[in-house]
Amino acid sequence: MTPTKPPPLTPPPTLLVKLGSIAVHLDEYMSPRGHIFDRVAAESLLRDPEVKRWLKAMDKLGMLPVKR
Repeated sequence: MTPTKPPPLTPPPTLLVKLGSIAVHLDEYMSPRGHIFDRVAAESLLRDPEVKRWLKAMDKLGMLPVKR
């Protein structure tokens, strides 16, 4: 029996933590005292398989901005 994936609009707590961490690291990076470590952390989280799957699912729903 194949486990079902949660719908993209109701992400699991692990994904919510990762998405929140991306937001916090980017906010820190863009602040006047921003640090490269925050950029590296955000980039690493964006490469996370769970985050990538969620972004793809949200894109299929047309819920994200179109990349340039």
